[in-house]
Amino acid sequence: MPPETDFSTLSASLTRIADALERLAPPPPAAPDLGRADAYSWQTTPDALQPVPAVARVDLLLLQGIDHVRDLLIENTRRFADSLPANNALLWGARGMGKSSLVKAAHASINATRRDQDRVLLIEIHREDIQSLPRLLKVLAASGRQSLIFCDDLSFDGDDTSYKSLKAVLDGGIEGRPANVVFYATSNRRHLMPRQMIENERSSAINPAEAVEEKVSLSDRFGLWLGFHGCSQEQYLAMIHGYVTHYGLKTDRETLDRDALEWSTTRGARSGRVAWQFIMDLAGRLGQQLGG
Repeated sequence: MPPETDFSTLSASLTRIADALERLAPPPPAAPDLGRADAYSWQTTPDALQPVPAVARVDLLLLQGIDHVRDLLIENTRRFADSLPANNALLWGARGMGKSSLVKAAHASINATRRDQDRVLLIEIHREDIQSLPRLLKVLAASGRQSLIFCDDLSFDGDDTSYKSLKAVLDGGIEGRPANVVFYATSNRRHLMPRQMIENERSSAINPAEAVEEKVSLSDRFGLWLGFHGCSQEQYLAMIHGYVTHYGLKTDRETLDRDALEWSTTRGARSGRVAWQFIMDLAGRLGQQLGG
């Protein structure tokens, strides 16, 4: 058989194999319909954006003791909603002081006066799915919608190297971050990694300075750092009073303050979360619903 015949036979066989594989391959995912809700949860098995009909959030006015960081985040989010330059934001600090609540409240506040097509999407991505972030960015970039990606309680431990993927997405790579996407994260850690992990790198590396720099430089990708600190007794009681007024709970001020302070003492902390837990207990004891 002439060489040309062998080649043509092989080419035809390869074409048939390629056609068969194409038929067996799953169809590409359909473009998501992002007009069904203002908020979505990113799922990776398989990749999909699941609509969230009602976001669990509190009203912006109920977030007490964080006025400065509130105003900074609202302004950054407003600029982003208006397609102006805006920074990725890292909300870090004390537990229970309203970091994630502020992100959700800011999103709702910005959307409150906007037409449907101009509303910002809130996209939640879970910490364990961070490595899929490049795929999510492609979906959102193609949609053209202003999209705020939110990751709650973001941190990295031990040999976890997924932080390198996040670094590239936030500020590096050839493509860079799409103009219609911004990334907000909350963390108890300022540098997203425990101090012990950073110190271990410093003591074991050949070049300690470079090793530490590699670990802590992730937080530098966030142009806006917002610190949350433990609240004073006055701020804690202001939170309690705000909730009581908002929900119309019937109780006298002296008893309210005494019980609220005792509640915080038994938990060894004063925070927005502790204040909300007290309000839940108070409403239950009063037999009142926390609606609206």
